[in-house]
Amino acid sequence: MEFLLDPGIWVGLLTLIVLEIVLGIDNLVFIAILADKLPPEQRDKARIIGLSLALIMRLGLLSVISWLVTLTKPLIQIADLSFSGRDLILLFGGLFLVYKAVTELHEKMEGKPEIKSTSSVVYASFWAVVAQIIVLDAVFSLDSVITAIGMVDNIYVMMAAVTIAVIVMLFASKPLTSFVNRHPTVVILCLSFLLLIGISLIAEGFGFHIPKGYIYSGIGVAILIEAFNQYSKRNVAKHESKIPLRHRTADSILKLMGGKVEPSHMDAEQIEAQEAFADEERYMIGGVLTLAERSVASIMTPRNQISWVDLNDTPEKIREQVLAVPHSLFPVCRGSLDKVISVVRAKELLDVLDDGEEALKSLIKRQRPIFIFEKMKVIDAINTLRTSKGSLVLVTDEFANVKGLISPLDVFEAIAGEFPDADEQLDLVKINDQTWKASGMLDLYQLELELGVFDLVEDDAGYMSVAGLILDKTQGEVRVGTQLDYQGVHFEVTELDENRIKFVTIIYRH
Repeated sequence: MEFLLDPGIWVGLLTLIVLEIVLGIDNLVFIAILADKLPPEQRDKARIIGLSLALIMRLGLLSVISWLVTLTKPLIQIADLSFSGRDLILLFGGLFLVYKAVTELHEKMEGKPEIKSTSSVVYASFWAVVAQIIVLDAVFSLDSVITAIGMVDNIYVMMAAVTIAVIVMLFASKPLTSFVNRHPTVVILCLSFLLLIGISLIAEGFGFHIPKGYIYSGIGVAILIEAFNQYSKRNVAKHESKIPLRHRTADSILKLMGGKVEPSHMDAEQIEAQEAFADEERYMIGGVLTLAERSVASIMTPRNQISWVDLNDTPEKIREQVLAVPHSLFPVCRGSLDKVISVVRAKELLDVLDDGEEALKSLIKRQRPIFIFEKMKVIDAINTLRTSKGSLVLVTDEFANVKGLISPLDVFEAIAGEFPDADEQLDLVKINDQTWKASGMLDLYQLELELGVFDLVEDDAGYMSVAGLILDKTQGEVRVGTQLDYQGVHFEVTELDENRIKFVTIIYRH
């Protein structure tokens, strides 16, 4: 036990452990790539078997050092070249490694898509993969053991270093396998390493010694570059995660719909038409995806713009009111909009006005009003609209006060943009590539879709319109000329209606 007190023994042990781990990395990478060809439940088993065989082989070779030394004696002489047993093992092992690396690289570079499902995936045979691992273990074990013999004289130190190195690799193999298979570019890089190592083994077999430092320094530089690549990808993914899910999903759906024709094959008019079509697709897909997060308050016709009929008015006044606007449906109330009795069609209402009060009462009883809460999501309100059979649905707050109304057209406008009535103007008018004129009542979701920007609508925001955004950010201190820069968009109030923001100029430089 006196040798345990020798500092040189411990220094040699630590140095050899590090070298054994370094020399075992290429074996580990190859096992990681091969294990991915197996069913998920067999991969861990293949890794453990592969590394266990590597340990057994290395300990076995160490136990027959006297025979291993004879492998360096020439066995075959061809012209001026002589080959020992070690040379032949390295030569054929290198050829096998080059063959496997080239075939794997070819498979990856071809880029053929694999359709994987639990019933259709064809995995490699478990024992075929294990057999390939055994062949490479033999080559890498020989290289590792020869290094150990050249560094340390004590057989026990050699065995301890080899055992510790394999145990460390055993623990590192699973995360390394997961990392390699999770990043396609790393797989290509690893296969390139194996190709390089295979060539170096062939050179060794022919008697041309290539210092390992040269090989591993090149590999180290490549790993450093790939680390920068992975870091940049992670940052891109981190910034993309800040983009609302609806926009990311919209882009993904557009990609699934097919790629664009190369601009080089189209004239200017075709390119312009194609870009416009893509914008319309993106707008409509984005609109559909917003329905799950928008409340009905964001798409409803607000209370102050509702045309309604008061039963307390005379028939003549009701007729005049109905004919004055182009709407086909009217809430029928008694004295106040909060006292809605029914929703009737303009034609049916005009037909019974001269038939007396009983006819009017009979018409009103046919359709009872439907109410929904203003914070209900649009996607949930669609079913209510369906049951209303094309009628209007009234939107109320928690105190049962009518805040607005929605119709199927409002949902369609939330998806495809505005379809103004004859007595309405567009809420958003494009003046040039960077400037828009907007109504203060413009829905912020619609503005987001038009500009292609994000985060104009904050989570749990108390506003839904451009006017609400400006009032919130300026603390309510608004006058003509008030300006606001928010999320890269410039807002300027251009017209007020008393205390209400009527029109806003919006400037957004893409």
